[in-house]
Amino acid sequence: MASAHKLTGIRNIGIIAHIDAGKTTVTERVLYYTGRVHRMGEVHDGEATMDWMLEEKERGITITSAVTSTQWRGHDINIIDTPGHVDFTIEVERSLRVLDGAIGIFCAVGGVEPQSETVWHQADRYKVPKIAFINKLDRVGADFYRAVQMIRDRLGAVPLVVQLPWGIEDTLKGVIDLIKMKGILWEEETLGAEFREVPVPEELMDDVNNYRDQLLETLADKNDQIMEKYLSEEEIGVQEIKQAIRSATINLDLVPVFCGAALRNRGIQPLLDGIVDYLPSPLDIPPIVGHIPQSGDEESRPADVKGPFSALAFKVMMDQGRKMTYVRVYSGTVKTGGLIYNPGRNIKEKLSRILKMHSNKRERVDQASAGDIIAAMGLKVTTTGDTLCSEDGPILLEPIQFNEPVISVAIEPKKVQDHDKLMDSLAKLSDEDPTFKFRIDEETGQTIISGMGELHLEIVVGRLMREYFVETNQGKPQVVYRETLAKPVTHEEVFQQEMAGQQHFAGVKIEVSPLPRGTGNRFIDRCESPVLTGEFLDAISQGISEAEAGGVLMGYPVIDVQTALLDVRIKETSDVMAFRIVANMAFKKACQGGEPLLLEPIMKAEVLVPDEFTGEVIADLNTRQGKIENISIKGLVQVLKASVPLSRMFGYSTSLRSASQGRGTFTMQFSHYDKA
Repeated sequence: MASAHKLTGIRNIGIIAHIDAGKTTVTERVLYYTGRVHRMGEVHDGEATMDWMLEEKERGITITSAVTSTQWRGHDINIIDTPGHVDFTIEVERSLRVLDGAIGIFCAVGGVEPQSETVWHQADRYKVPKIAFINKLDRVGADFYRAVQMIRDRLGAVPLVVQLPWGIEDTLKGVIDLIKMKGILWEEETLGAEFREVPVPEELMDDVNNYRDQLLETLADKNDQIMEKYLSEEEIGVQEIKQAIRSATINLDLVPVFCGAALRNRGIQPLLDGIVDYLPSPLDIPPIVGHIPQSGDEESRPADVKGPFSALAFKVMMDQGRKMTYVRVYSGTVKTGGLIYNPGRNIKEKLSRILKMHSNKRERVDQASAGDIIAAMGLKVTTTGDTLCSEDGPILLEPIQFNEPVISVAIEPKKVQDHDKLMDSLAKLSDEDPTFKFRIDEETGQTIISGMGELHLEIVVGRLMREYFVETNQGKPQVVYRETLAKPVTHEEVFQQEMAGQQHFAGVKIEVSPLPRGTGNRFIDRCESPVLTGEFLDAISQGISEAEAGGVLMGYPVIDVQTALLDVRIKETSDVMAFRIVANMAFKKACQGGEPLLLEPIMKAEVLVPDEFTGEVIADLNTRQGKIENISIKGLVQVLKASVPLSRMFGYSTSLRSASQGRGTFTMQFSHYDKA
């Protein structure tokens, strides 16, 4: 693999964009023109190579990031087509973590849409060099120049226009290449596989010269050699311009902008040239940095086939019941059948097979080395975000950050006998997807599944039925309440009864009083009676804790109260059981007289939203009885911190999206209980 034509010939790239910008359509064209597939599949027919899951075919959207590899101009290109829907940002996050470059695809009509913004900033965080492709120029309402301006305004990037559209909407003929100063026209008969270069038409010359000047000016700012030649008005060669664009792109100074219409087969080959010309090889990016497990010292691993082996597992998939792990190799080489070390879990695993992936088809290879993205079989314990390395050169790479789930649903199998099967299937699904979690609520006994949005959980339920043959019912999770008292109360209780022919007697006087929220329960002994033994005191304390487990209003646990033992009554028929029973009765009756209250769980929510939607989002939180505690600014967005009752937060992710045109995100966690 990598040794045949060195690392400079590898490109690991991702395709990122908002839902419906045309990512999968562009990928299909790329595979067709590079000879990887022999007919183009269309998303709207459910035929796309990369959308192979049944759910993807039905909905016409990408759900899981698919990996494929192809070749262009003697370079190996590994492509990951990522989802554009906000519920699946984990797929984008983990793909960007292991990629060297990315193509941002924008719709010429919609411009920079909310999810493009989110994924673009994810790529910025991982310092991934990017090129942009403005797609759908053949659609009514397409505006290339507006889209370029939005890249500048919304993404804070410096777009470098390297192509202009030749015509627009239904008059789109091809593109004008500003570097070679040529027009490119595609042949309809060959489905865009053949194209020809022609001189730039006279009527476009003014525009083209203007943009060519802007291109050289922008480059001159970033490159001294171009600056000298530009100022002295010397001719600047095509190779020199490309070299300058390449280094500025890899340094994250510029984003080259290409254009076309993938569905009409226009603009794809120059985009492929752009991948090879401007996006980095594994050697162009800084070496990966990790820590030595024992000493904690930092160490970097350059992309070197002969170096010590290090890799990151970035995705786990169940394949016909067997576990398949996607791995990015950063340095060294690994062979089929070899033992590899997982330093995070301190175990060795055997690599039974190495596969090169093409969507859900695969080919077996004997080894993988620096720069490769492969699927590995046989890794039983390794999961998403784990480092793999050689035992004699251990290193721990930075794991992948996951968002916490924001929406929960209660789920149960339709058939009682499917309960174990459901648990087993949920465990496999949460192995694959770290943003999907499930748990059994101890208090309600419900099985709760949590994810990133309603569509996310809908897909999970669909997969349970299709892949694991478990039919389920879903419902709202029950909110778990608590009870407490509003005022202190003193109560005296006596227990006297004959049981199994034996008399039992005990008497207690207690005071139960409320404590501040979040203090918990306390039991204190203020009894001065000399006849109270330690054994009886333990029995009283135990009786009270049992009574605290179920309150008098709705049977929820009682919290934040202090119970003081004031006095006891003891006879020779008193025993441990009688004291446990009397303490329990005394506590329950005291609660009835202490104005019991219902408490509900209050969540701490943090909402990130662009400035223009802050008003609407605050109004929505107010209708949910939320209290805004803090508003701060982080980059281009406002951060709202609020406390909101959990019972009012069901379905919040959907209403936040509609209030912020899909550009708001939120996280929440439990804060405390307060009066319902």
